[in-house]
Amino acid sequence: MLIHPRFDPVAFSLGPVAVRWYGLMYLVAFAAFFLLGRRRLQQPAFAQSSGLSPRDLEDLLFFGALGVVLGGRLGYVLFYKPGYYLAHPLEVLAIWQGGMSFHGGMLGAIAAAWLFCRRGGRPFLPVTDFVAPLVPIGLAAGRVGNFINGELWGRPTDLPWAMVFPQVDALPRHPSQLYQFAGEGLLLFALLWWYSARPRPVGAVSGTFLIGYAVLRFAAEFAREPDAFLGLQALDLTMGQWLCLPMFVAGLALLAWARRRPVASGS
Repeated sequence: MLIHPRFDPVAFSLGPVAVRWYGLMYLVAFAAFFLLGRRRLQQPAFAQSSGLSPRDLEDLLFFGALGVVLGGRLGYVLFYKPGYYLAHPLEVLAIWQGGMSFHGGMLGAIAAAWLFCRRGGRPFLPVTDFVAPLVPIGLAAGRVGNFINGELWGRPTDLPWAMVFPQVDALPRHPSQLYQFAGEGLLLFALLWWYSARPRPVGAVSGTFLIGYAVLRFAAEFAREPDAFLGLQALDLTMGQWLCLPMFVAGLALLAWARRRPVASGS
């Protein structure tokens, strides 16, 4: 049986400013997005199919970072604690207290990509197809941040690799943050990087991302302890699982639509 090390959530301090590991994971996510994107844009096929230049990638990262942070916070407020934040509206701005939603961040990123494309007169789906394989490494970094913070722990289990989170109780639990790191992060990255390496119909890579994330997150939620303030929802599913269902359906619809389209000329 393993014991969570109870890391200090503060990586270092600069005078009165405390720099937290979770914030650093966001920087890792954005850096991975940029470096992987630059690597792909060095290949003419990806530059042609996406219509992006290295300078465009910088602008896209700026739009995307805003979308992820704003969407992630608003998603948490609306999906998880609407009643609480309706009674305490000023706390919506208190991001440093925690509370971000992947599904909200994804919707924010989609909105940001749409604004980026509209501003530059670009087609939307070729850009999201380019972006999708760049995202999972950032998701992996986020789960590392969750593990360092000792949050989003798993359900009790007697498996050999069970871990005790002393800040919670003395029960051995699934290290569900590491499951999600491996699944939604590394495995999804490998799948999308491989799938997008060959020419695909426009929208196919985006649809595969939606399906892949939804399936992997849905499965991981069976090992993750539901939020105490929510518990299990209808059909004994978690809120995260319910939010994955429309994502899965949207991915299937997009992939079915893409399969009736010609293969993109590059990518």
